[in-house]
Amino acid sequence: MHLLIPAAGSGRRMGADCNKLLLPLFDRAILAWTLRAANAAKTIEWIGVLGQPKDFAQFEQICQSEQLDTPVELIEGGKTRQESVFRGLERLLELGGVDRVSIHDGARCLATPGLFDRCSAALEVAAGAIAATPVKDTIKQVVPSQTSSQLLAGYTIASTPDRSQLWAAQTPQAFALAPLAKAHAQARALGWAVTDDASLFEKVGLAVQLVMGEETNLKLTTPWDLAIAEQILQQRWQDSTDAGSPL
Repeated sequence: MHLLIPAAGSGRRMGADCNKLLLPLFDRAILAWTLRAANAAKTIEWIGVLGQPKDFAQFEQICQSEQLDTPVELIEGGKTRQESVFRGLERLLELGGVDRVSIHDGARCLATPGLFDRCSAALEVAAGAIAATPVKDTIKQVVPSQTSSQLLAGYTIASTPDRSQLWAAQTPQAFALAPLAKAHAQARALGWAVTDDASLFEKVGLAVQLVMGEETNLKLTTPWDLAIAEQILQQRWQDSTDAGSPL
């Protein structure tokens, strides 16, 4: 499996003035934790990190310090996540001999190696599969409110979907390469804008299956997310130490 990691996120919502994946989480950058998990997965044979050239020197330092066994290539991304993934897919087509691709957000640094492998294995029976978890909260679909107040959020409930049919999408998201590349090309031609790659599969009428994700597979976006991630890693470290194999 060839893995693409979008890694061009800003640190705006983190309150940082740099790529948030370069922020420290314990003794490593956020991106380092993501790369460690991918490197430990049995099915990942190549990693492409999609970012901006201004960050490449630091990305290279991270790869060197982690002494990864899996080959890593830095690929210049685009202005959006969607454009970055498109460029990564173009690179895989250039390499030749690649028939499957997995895409994982660099900010989801707590995904386990096992989750990468389960998503890869799902392609044995499906053309597209993503990690996801059942929604626990009751979800409200809303419309802008006509009522103005400092106490209100500015929206009125339009409907309440049945949450038994709702799942929260995560990454990794794994696909057969050819149909995903074709869907991305069609999206560029028609101006489709999506927030994940499964959405493009859906738009062109291709089925996407679900793989049970992990509750700890958070996408780090805010300082609060960082605090939660630290607690999760602390618990993993304690569990691994108790088992005699430190994290």
